[in-house]
Amino acid sequence: MKLETYPDREFLMLGLANIIAGQLADFLRRDGRASLSVPGGTTPGPIFDTLSGVDLDWANVAVFLNDERWVAEDNPRSNTRLLRERLLRGKAAAARLIPLYATGDAPEDRVEELAEGLRPHLPISALLLGMGADMHTASLFPGADRLTEALAPDAPILLPMRADAAGEPRVTLTAPVLKGAMNIHILIVGAEKRDALERAQTLSPEEAPVRAVLDNATVHWAE
Repeated sequence: MKLETYPDREFLMLGLANIIAGQLADFLRRDGRASLSVPGGTTPGPIFDTLSGVDLDWANVAVFLNDERWVAEDNPRSNTRLLRERLLRGKAAAARLIPLYATGDAPEDRVEELAEGLRPHLPISALLLGMGADMHTASLFPGADRLTEALAPDAPILLPMRADAAGEPRVTLTAPVLKGAMNIHILIVGAEKRDALERAQTLSPEEAPVRAVLDNATVHWAE
């Protein structure tokens, strides 16, 4: 794990957006395409705002979430909705959104189909993750119903996941997909998350799921 600290959150958000933009540009130059996987929630919003204005060949960038709540896009809890509002606008409106939700009563109904949509865009060129104070990342929650399966080396691309802390049922990228990303960035802010990060390094992935990706990650932190 590499830890980068920033003088304040504004520097962090701008600096990390620039790093990710540079990595995507490198992949576009070399391969003609790139993929970007990002978390939901409001914390990365300023990064999305900056990225949306960056002059990249966005038409050849596939964008997808780390995880998604099993709710329609018109639901305020939808991460896809947030992605459209903050990232997929301006120049980045040309990017291709790969969905993690499809109409259905339960994620089990559509998860294999959604995974097939992701497969051509793996490994992920640039992966941005968050981390909860409970040391979850994506929807890999401690105590979640299929966490052991999601952490396994032979896990499928996507799994449905249910946990008390998660609220709605979710779908999530699994640990092998996250670990296989070419560039892994974890965004955390505040003392509580920094303490959780220190704690995670002493625990197993079952206890602290973020542990599954820490070895190859750069953690970006500001107070």
